[in-house]
Amino acid sequence: MTKQEDSEQKARAVALRLLARREHSRLELDLKLRQRRFESAVIAKVLDEYEANNWLNDERFADVFSHQRFDLGYGPLKIIAELQQRGITRPPQWLTAMTDRQWIESAITVRDRRFGLSDIRQDWNEKGRQGRFLSRRGYASDQVEAALEAFLTDDQDQSVGGR
Repeated sequence: MTKQEDSEQKARAVALRLLARREHSRLELDLKLRQRRFESAVIAKVLDEYEANNWLNDERFADVFSHQRFDLGYGPLKIIAELQQRGITRPPQWLTAMTDRQWIESAITVRDRRFGLSDIRQDWNEKGRQGRFLSRRGYASDQVEAALEAFLTDDQDQSVGGR
């Protein structure tokens, strides 16, 4: 076995171990193999081979990753930014198909889980605190504003103030 073949075998083994733990984007896997000092030509060959076998698939990674982030309560801006950091330029179709109303409902759910849905319309400090939290989570300003207007009435029916 030549040095080149040995290096390819090691790179394949490392890449397979990483993919066995979780989905990775091509960029992520490339960076992790570079950190382990594999040559660029070896990395490209291994990643091309894994893509041909469908073991490495950026679309599948984007779908899995974005669903996980959505389930954790992150908004569209953060999810798309994190995908871009991982080398994904086109978000999955389900993500772009979500309506603004669905994102608002998601923001309301996140706010409810974290703070409850008390009426904070007159409490500027609390409104600011919760708004900053939702913004850091990646919700757009109009989605944050709508989520901050949501509150539970005395009979526990969800109401949205001003609507």
